[in-house]
Amino acid sequence: MNKGYPRPQFRRNKWLNLNGKWDFKFDDSDLGIKNGYKDVFVPDYKINVPFSYETKLSGINIKSIHKIMWYHREFEINDNSKNVILHFGAVDYQCTIYVNGIEALTHIGGNVSFKGDITKYCMTGKSNHLTLRVFDDLEDMDMPRGKQYWEEVPESIYYTRTSGIWQTVWIEQVDKYHLSRIKMIPDIDESKVDFTYYLSDYQNGLKLKTKIIFKQETIFEDEVNIDDLIIKKEIFLASKFKNIKETFWSPESPNLFDVELSIMKDNRTLDLVSSYFGMRKISIADGVLKLNNENYYMRLVLDQGYYPDSLLTSPNDEYLVKDILLTKEMGFNGVRKHQKIEEEQYLYYADKYGLIVWEELPSAYAFNSISRKNLSLEWTEAINRDINHPCIVAWVPMNESWGVDNLENSKEQSDFLNEMYYLTKKLDSSRLVISNDGWEHSITDLFTIHDYESDCKKIKNRYSKLENVLSSKPGFKPLFNPGYKYQNQPILVTEFGGISFQQNGSNGWGYSHAKDSKDFEERLQNVVQPIVDSPLIQGFCYTQLTDVEQEINGLLTYDRKPKISIEHIKKIISRT
Repeated sequence: MNKGYPRPQFRRNKWLNLNGKWDFKFDDSDLGIKNGYKDVFVPDYKINVPFSYETKLSGINIKSIHKIMWYHREFEINDNSKNVILHFGAVDYQCTIYVNGIEALTHIGGNVSFKGDITKYCMTGKSNHLTLRVFDDLEDMDMPRGKQYWEEVPESIYYTRTSGIWQTVWIEQVDKYHLSRIKMIPDIDESKVDFTYYLSDYQNGLKLKTKIIFKQETIFEDEVNIDDLIIKKEIFLASKFKNIKETFWSPESPNLFDVELSIMKDNRTLDLVSSYFGMRKISIADGVLKLNNENYYMRLVLDQGYYPDSLLTSPNDEYLVKDILLTKEMGFNGVRKHQKIEEEQYLYYADKYGLIVWEELPSAYAFNSISRKNLSLEWTEAINRDINHPCIVAWVPMNESWGVDNLENSKEQSDFLNEMYYLTKKLDSSRLVISNDGWEHSITDLFTIHDYESDCKKIKNRYSKLENVLSSKPGFKPLFNPGYKYQNQPILVTEFGGISFQQNGSNGWGYSHAKDSKDFEERLQNVVQPIVDSPLIQGFCYTQLTDVEQEINGLLTYDRKPKISIEHIKKIISRT
């Protein structure tokens, strides 16, 4: 298992990877707290973290539902001069973390990263005990759960669950005075980057040093006194280049600026962080979708990020790179990550190799005060974590009215879409926001439609005229909610196709069915061609990249084998 540095957008050289074998135990009777599992428990299994117990790579591979589980392992700390920060890539869903039997931190939310300072609970030069209690009630419809099914056997569009730890666990030792995070917002019109530095603590005599490097050449370097926990700075770049446009990030030219950040005292480095950013702008002008102020047609593919032996967790980083490169080889310039907050390594490779990403919040399936709170809090954490990635150009807080199934009659639900829209814009005003991908839009930057029609003539007619589009109900739902209407937003068809093609004995379903490879290619041509020929549509998202369990409508099989030649797929997809 080769899982690389788990936070490549904010990298320190020294870290302790806690992946690997952990003690593991189910607690179906909920006796663990009473019986003192935080101090010691007799494991029933060894589990291979970061894979959930439902997966083959976990070493357990049990599909039955267990709501409560316990984890344990030991670790050592050898430097008592540093603070100890414990990181979790993601734990689904609610967890309590104990260090040496003492409760150190808690977290709710199964899709996002979190961390905590555990210094005061650790012993130096001795074995420390790290224990987790995880609660994951898969019948709870208030939690953001995405495609994880609440029944034991997956069916339809829902898949096997992911319970417990499913991303990397790791430790960093840092000085008391260190960078907590950084926000970097590029502005290509002003040729600048707005930096916001967040400090853990400060005192007199501390300095913050910033160095920016492009193609191995230092183009900016300065040092300022630290006099607050939050420091803001504008850094202008135009004077460093003859043509600043040659530095812009795009899928075609994924240029990145490297950043080195240091906290200094008396010429001594207390903290050193490596990062990067991309000079990239996504915008709409006069109803036209633009990347870096140029018209840009989005050719996306729906990517659910599941793997046969590990579900939501990639087996290793090579799998992430393979998915990205295959996506580009097939002619796509982006992905809509469907119902999944991806692990940060994926976003790093999308930045590096050049692939647009729409990040989407996994849905809850109930509408009440609890679900609203859960969605808002987890979405806030996701945006704050991923805001610096140039690959992300759009945020999708809601999909197909999941969890808000009475929008036509409920102003409260429709208003909630607007609440999520404005929350997203408050956190990040530099990207596009889709209020409810597919249909029943309230306020939205893009007018997105899901349409699984397979008849080429019907698709062509539907998207030949604006009045035909606005009067259509391809998902048997109105395209806008009561009180809202089309306001010249760019139109994109963000789910279509879904053609099933059974291979290697796979059984399953799709939205239409191909009997052989020739039929599959013809059907693919028949749904893509009228979309790209439409004078109204400015982008699409084809369903989907790979088969997932019983859903066999991928361009690739579940194990990433092309169903027809990549060259033929690219010829169809790249017609634009």
